[in-house]
Amino acid sequence: MAASLSPHASDEDFGVKRYDRRLVRRLFVYVRPYKRLVAGALVLLMTEGLLQLVGPILTERVIDVALPARDVGMAWRAALLFAGSLVLAFGCSYGETLLTALLGQRVMRDLRQELFEHVQRLSIAFYDRTPVGRLVTRVTSDVESLNELFTAGVVAGLGDVFTLLAIAIMMVVTDWRLALAAFAVIPLVYLTSHVFQTKVRVAYREIRLRLARINAFLQERITGIRIVQLFGREEAETARFAGLNKAHLDANLRSITIYALYFPAIEFLTSVALAVLLVAGAHRVGIGTLTIGVVAAFLQLLRRFYQPLQDLADKFNTLQQAMAASERIFLLLDTEREPADLPAPPVRHLARDERVTIAFEDVWFHYGDADDGAPAWVVRGVSFVARPGETVALVGHTGAGKTTIVNLLLRFYEPQRGRITANGIDIRELPLDEWRRLIGYVQQDIFLFAADVRANIRLDADVDDAALLASAARVGADQVVERLPAGLDQVLGERGATVSVGERQLLSFARALTADPAVLVLDEATSAVDSEAEAAIQRGLAELMRGRTTIAIAHRLSTITSADEILVLHHGEVRERGTHAQLRARRGLYERLYRLQAGEAGTPAAGSAALASLPGGR
Repeated sequence: MAASLSPHASDEDFGVKRYDRRLVRRLFVYVRPYKRLVAGALVLLMTEGLLQLVGPILTERVIDVALPARDVGMAWRAALLFAGSLVLAFGCSYGETLLTALLGQRVMRDLRQELFEHVQRLSIAFYDRTPVGRLVTRVTSDVESLNELFTAGVVAGLGDVFTLLAIAIMMVVTDWRLALAAFAVIPLVYLTSHVFQTKVRVAYREIRLRLARINAFLQERITGIRIVQLFGREEAETARFAGLNKAHLDANLRSITIYALYFPAIEFLTSVALAVLLVAGAHRVGIGTLTIGVVAAFLQLLRRFYQPLQDLADKFNTLQQAMAASERIFLLLDTEREPADLPAPPVRHLARDERVTIAFEDVWFHYGDADDGAPAWVVRGVSFVARPGETVALVGHTGAGKTTIVNLLLRFYEPQRGRITANGIDIRELPLDEWRRLIGYVQQDIFLFAADVRANIRLDADVDDAALLASAARVGADQVVERLPAGLDQVLGERGATVSVGERQLLSFARALTADPAVLVLDEATSAVDSEAEAAIQRGLAELMRGRTTIAIAHRLSTITSADEILVLHHGEVRERGTHAQLRARRGLYERLYRLQAGEAGTPAAGSAALASLPGGR
């Protein structure tokens, strides 16, 4: 079965482990191309860790040798050497930061590119059950969590571990008894860090939950802003958002409180370790078994030892967040593009300029799973043939199955029974991209991108501006282009908001004509234009449909009176079929709907509602 996101996947961490080797292996696939960056960063981090030892060593040398001997030259040389080590450590830190940032950014780029390419190929059924906001979160904030893993997490964490080992070895080699005294509070540091990791993980999960709810609320209210304003819901929605915003603030304050307690606690324990070190060192200095220089060196080493130990706890939390983010990302990437239960058929081909005959052969379809064995069929045993140069029209009440038939033709879904053929070939045997390129689809709800007019008409067609304008002129869209200040270069608003609904439809006709498809699918193509514009569009459509196989969904029956065959759908079944004249003469469902639309009902919607209420006799 294809992987899918749970309804609350945006809010949960899927019970992910603190450290999951499977996820880590998959993550490092994206790191492998940049192994030189990783190696360079590690070398710089290790060098910086070794440079941490220079100061304590020089301190011991100056206090125990240079000062008793009054050797000013040695003291100056030690000072210069220490200054040089600081400059070198600065260079290592700068280079390591640069390399890890470059690593993180490149991994993010690759992951985002792969995610975007993948989501474009997922089935429409996947989008039916997955909120768009959740997918945006995957490509943005979840990928950003992985960036933090590489820039401030795993590579820097390895550097901290190396620094800890180097300092610990230095302390033990210098004086193992004093080293034991310095390590006395490590169990308390570990316990404090463990409590911190647990608390902060819960706090961050709560923050992500609250943030996801804010994002979902914002997306829905901004998308439906017309309804909010129309019904005067501004104050009510503001109050609801205030509640979500307050919950998010409280979650952040809890995490801040945890950090505010953790770092002072570590500082306190470090001070305790320093006190223990001073007490143990003072006694041995007093009896002559330890020099002051060694104690001074240990004080510096101890500070350097507990700093990376403190940082590791925070980096572990970064690792945990990255594990949760990668779990969500890979769950999306593992979602199969097409239904998994389909056989892998031999791939067939149709030429781009080939005329296509479409045939539905006893097609049945229902949405979702039918676990109880009684599926709610949306399409029932539909059969018809649409030939080149012919128009097959689909009419019926809302929910009769018209749009579902088109979705099956476009392979947004696959039928559970029967098959759909193109020139006798099951369309499931054709490459999906190749099949869809043969179809020009003009929707009732026109979608235009926030791009210039040229890009919206051309899409993937390889044509010049002259051909674009010629296509626009044939369907009356040239007037739209001429009205715009920048013509083809005019950038449209989101979803084409800067042009009227009727103008969007005219541009969509120009888009379909430019693509020169073999099959034309029209979903109430003239529903949003006035009568004068409709007459001009009908002339353009007549030219567009010439020689092509056309399937048209119609709510206004006046637009399909010249269709070669009209299918009257009722509850997913073809109840009547024939030409306009034949169906009217039969005086059945079609005639009733036609009379309702012609005058007995005020609107096409009323006619459709009336048809839906009919008993369904033939």
